[in-house]
Amino acid sequence: MSDTLQNTGSTPEDDGPRDPATSPHWKAGPFDVRLPFVHYRIEWPDYTQGLFMCAVDLAAIPLMVNLLGMPFEVALAVVLLNGLLYLTHHLLGDPVVPGWITPAIPLVMAYCETFPEGEERIHALISFQILLGLFSIMLGVTGLARRVVKAIPAAIKAGVLMGAGIAAVQRIFAEGGEFHDFPVTITIAVGLAFFLMYSRGFASWRGRNRFAMQIGKLGVLPCILVAVVVAPLAGEAEWSDVEWGLIQPDFMTLWQEYTVFGLGLPPLSMFLLAIPTVLATYIVVFGDSLQADAVLKEADKARPDQKVEYNPDRAHMIFGARNALMGVIGPDVAMAGPVWAAMLVVVTERYKEGKKAMKNLYGGMGSFRWGTNTGLLLLPIVTLVEPILGVALALTLLIQAFVSVRIGIMQARSQRDLGIAGVTAGALALMGAGWGLAVGAFLCAVIYGRRFFVGEDDGTFAEKD
Repeated sequence: MSDTLQNTGSTPEDDGPRDPATSPHWKAGPFDVRLPFVHYRIEWPDYTQGLFMCAVDLAAIPLMVNLLGMPFEVALAVVLLNGLLYLTHHLLGDPVVPGWITPAIPLVMAYCETFPEGEERIHALISFQILLGLFSIMLGVTGLARRVVKAIPAAIKAGVLMGAGIAAVQRIFAEGGEFHDFPVTITIAVGLAFFLMYSRGFASWRGRNRFAMQIGKLGVLPCILVAVVVAPLAGEAEWSDVEWGLIQPDFMTLWQEYTVFGLGLPPLSMFLLAIPTVLATYIVVFGDSLQADAVLKEADKARPDQKVEYNPDRAHMIFGARNALMGVIGPDVAMAGPVWAAMLVVVTERYKEGKKAMKNLYGGMGSFRWGTNTGLLLLPIVTLVEPILGVALALTLLIQAFVSVRIGIMQARSQRDLGIAGVTAGALALMGAGWGLAVGAFLCAVIYGRRFFVGEDDGTFAEKD
């Protein structure tokens, strides 16, 4: 998009022809400001599934309770603050559904657990998240983020994405994972999700049946509602004890006992100790950025009527600012990531069906996150999905795994790339992001030598960007 004012004066309801390069927005430096009802309309299917998919956001609460000893109401305040910051992405022109840095959560928890529980551990998380945020902002402001994404060899890109997918599967099925608590519910909910999203049979049925078409528009919402019923019937959870009213997050205790306002800034030594974990976590962030870029390129090709651009520099500035701010006002072990891969795919799949399915991609992305924020405020929604938070987490991780592996493989340009990617993915999943990147770089150096960054294209895959 050009650097001039981009508000065309048309409304989201105008169905006339439009240059795809002039999607309505206001230019503000590196950001493209888009406001609801001004630049896009609310997409009600995405808003509705967001109401119930707030269950995944709420799944961060047990992580903070276990790691930091936070009371439920304090952790709920952190989730609510993070939820509000999710809105900044689409409002500033980043066409994604933002989320956690999910594959890095075990890495960050292991780092924090090396410190005694209490003030020192909280300071460790605060210093880590602030440093991660500032590092990401620096890459975005200097323009290095876009260059890094373009410079990484295709084999390593493929390996990072595939490894993130494998790690997500391990997280669910490993000992102590969610599958062992909800085997029947997760099997049914995930099976239904894959049927609705990827089954050729359902796609054909949806094309000729109005009821199936309406179900397809709801994304993973039917899966969450099915889980609410199946889990108690299978004896894997209690029936939801629905309460009415609004939530009551405890912001006062959060700021007095878990932030710099009550504890003060961490010592400089904490920031220095966090550097290796920040770098390892950024490797995962880099993989998320690659995945967002790949998914949105597919969406852009499918819809020539609207230009969709993913700018890594802009994305880094936004999620970097989210991390830095959350490190100050509400440290969050789930962190502020560039994309919620599973829901990005859910929204873009509907967008690719055409204007009748979704007028504007930013409307779909924004509507979903307006929906999750509404759901987080409503006690009936929170109490309805509370018993199946583990199922919601498993659902999003397994969809993310499917997409990560599929897109990761398609990043490869040759059979040698695929071999390097497979070994890189295994190392990343088993030994961590740092080892995965090191293994991929070593294999590229050994196999390609001077062609380290170029690699090869043996025609194994079709068109590449």
